[in-house]
Amino acid sequence: MQVIIVGGGIAGLSAALSLHQIGVDCRIYESVARLEPVGHGINLQPNAVRELTALGLGEELARAGILTAELAFYNRHGQLIWTEPRGKAAGYNWPQISISRGKLQEILLAAIHARLGPRALVTGHQLASLQQRGDKVLARFIDPAGRPAGEAEGDLLIGADGIHSAVRKHFYPGEAAVFDGYLHYRGIVEGDPYLTGRSMVVVGHRTHRAIIYPIAVLPAGKVMINWLAYTKIPGGAPPLEACDTVADKTLAVDRYQGWSYPWLDVQGLIARTERVLQLPNVDRDPIPRWSFSRVTLIGDAAHPMQPVGAQAGSQAIVDGRVLAASLLANADAVDALVRYQDQRIAAMNDMIIRNRNLGLETVLQIAEERAPDGFDHITDVLSQHELENTAASFKKAAGFDLETVNSRQSYVELQRPAP
Repeated sequence: MQVIIVGGGIAGLSAALSLHQIGVDCRIYESVARLEPVGHGINLQPNAVRELTALGLGEELARAGILTAELAFYNRHGQLIWTEPRGKAAGYNWPQISISRGKLQEILLAAIHARLGPRALVTGHQLASLQQRGDKVLARFIDPAGRPAGEAEGDLLIGADGIHSAVRKHFYPGEAAVFDGYLHYRGIVEGDPYLTGRSMVVVGHRTHRAIIYPIAVLPAGKVMINWLAYTKIPGGAPPLEACDTVADKTLAVDRYQGWSYPWLDVQGLIARTERVLQLPNVDRDPIPRWSFSRVTLIGDAAHPMQPVGAQAGSQAIVDGRVLAASLLANADAVDALVRYQDQRIAAMNDMIIRNRNLGLETVLQIAEERAPDGFDHITDVLSQHELENTAASFKKAAGFDLETVNSRQSYVELQRPAP
């Protein structure tokens, strides 16, 4: 079996490693001319770390990132709303890892080169069209200048080409990205450890909040801190194609005036960041189908979701593992793609909606609405039951509750040659 993977991001690279693990040949086609580690921070939940560990990458990822110990929510006055342990501190058999997205991509890419060989990744190839002919899929490509770049034929094609997926567009040609009216700024900056030194914090409320976590240990006791700041901008936002463009940092700093707390100076982090990026907060509506005979979607191409709840990257990795397991268990490849879809689609479509409604961060908005001027004690605002139920419900829906992750069998139990 030969599989064409369109897209060389986290979804595509991790899926290729999973297919290789079960003996399926594949080749990745990436649109950029040179694949370089890019991006800021990403949280890998224990369910994803478990799968990356099964691919032999767990220890390397742990060394490169931070083993997150807690997740804490604060109102805009800096008062603690809710905190919970994360990863091994919460009893998982695998950690939660906060890491540079570029470093994660670098580790995955090195594994691709070592295991699949230098020819497994083809750059400078943007999908122009696809065609299913009998038991084959034909993909045609163009180069970055728009010139024909050849074609490839395979038994299956996996669309792992992100929120603006060309594969998804082939099946949903009239679909548009959904912009929610919010802009987010982001950056990384060196700083001192705060709270536990391995804490992820979310501060604010629906219309004005910040997510902050360390992603690497630096010399002299410093850490590299990743931050994202969400705010509603009157008069609209940059166009959808203005993703990760350089922002006017003074606008971001001014929006977070006074966000300085004894445990962390949020405004100071933003002010000290040399390069601040901006992008409109977009996702896409859930779709009823991912698999179309010999073509399927994974990752952001299948379920692009707002970056709330630290789910997109982790779920993309799980997608590839479930897909590989389905191919391993089903002799008919077309049936395998349908079974993969049916196992994942309902939960991921639910996650898109949950993230639009703030997911775990719902407690921030409730606290803001009930106590906009702050509180003496959080249980005067939210009951312990509300806090615990919100956290448990989200983790269960996302498939990374403690019982599910620790007790289930691995998606891919063993290696064997593909049929």
